[in-house]
Formats: sequence, C-alpha cells, structure tokens
Amino acid sequence: MTPSESAQRQALVEAARTAERRGLNAGTAGNISLRCGDGLLITPTGIAPAALTPEQIVRMDFDGRWEGSWKPSSEWLIHARILRAFPAGAVVHAHPDHCVALSCLREPLPAFHYMIASFGGDDVPCARYETFGTPALADAVLEALQGRTACLMANHGMVCLGATLEQALLEAEKLEMLARHYMLARGIGSPVILTPAEMAEVRGAYATYGQQDVPA
Repeated sequence: MTPSESAQRQALVEAARTAERRGLNAGTAGNISLRCGDGLLITPTGIAPAALTPEQIVRMDFDGRWEGSWKPSSEWLIHARILRAFPAGAVVHAHPDHCVALSCLREPLPAFHYMIASFGGDDVPCARYETFGTPALADAVLEALQGRTACLMANHGMVCLGATLEQALLEAEKLEMLARHYMLARGIGSPVILTPAEMAEVRGAYATYGQQDVPA
C-alpha cells in the first residue's frame, strides 16, 4: 500500500465519522468513496463509523472486483458508475433527515433558493425508485445526475459528488440544509420558485462567486 492510499483510507474513515457527527448518516447507513488510481476506495458494508479502521476500507475496480477480507458497501455500483462517468474525485451517499423526507415524496428540490444553481441546474432531481444495491438503482442515479452534481433518491436518500472528499461532504451538507429550508417554507405556504431567467443569472454570478484575490 502506498503512502498516498494509506492517507486516503484514513481520510475516508474520518469522513464517515464527520458525516455521522453532522447528521448526514447514522449507524451503518450511507457510504463514501474516493477515486484511487484506476479504481476506487469505498467504505465497507455493515461497519459503523465509530468502529471503522483504515484497513477495513475496500479497494476495488469499476467492474466490482475487490481486494481484502472486507466486503464493500452494497451501493458500490453507484459510486463506481459515477466515478467512471464523471470527473469527480469523491462521492457521498447519505440519508440525512430532510433529504430522505423529500425523497419519499418523489419530488425534485426546485429553484426555491438561488443556491440550487450550485448543483448545476434549475433543480436537484429525484432519481426514480429502485431497490437498494441493484444495477437498476445505479442506472437511475446516473440518469438523474446528468448535468448535476447531486440528486435525491426516491424513498431512500441522496448522492453528492465533488472534486475532493471535503467538497463532496460540504455539498452534501448544503443539500440537506436546502432541503430543510424548503420543507420549512412549504410548512407555512407555497415557496416562490425562481424563473429560468433568474436562475441563469445566478449561474453567471457563480462563475466568480467565493473566489479570493490572491496577492502576487
């Protein structure tokens, strides 16, 4: 094992614990992966973050061949399909309360807030329902992610991807925050949805949003 892979394994352990602390997952729910060489590293099935060790992180290829004694997450195919199809470095699949609740309505998260544009479009889609751990679910998620960096999963949870593990976790937190805001707004009325023209303007503004001017 290279020092780089060792560091990635430790980062995944810490990410799994961070996701639980931040309310994105509980117990053995959810899974996280990192691109590693020509394959990926992924959290194992059935091991809670508190008990997880770097040695239990599973290395595998995109076709499902894996190494070691520990079995990968049952949703490994979602991660493999995403990392094969998109130039992402990390994938977070989680079950945070508000995303799950909204996914049970089988509705997208619409453009009720300008920050929806940060996920790549005018909404965060909800992938159709398929049984967990199946190729059909991986297909549904991949379809929903076209042009997006996140989606809900009907009656299940959510998926976010990012260039780095830190970014993917931050995107997952942001999505859960927006799902919570949306459900609060729906509880007191009908949220006003931003128009396509307004969202196009937001996406233009995002081109330079959050960038610091670094002194020469």
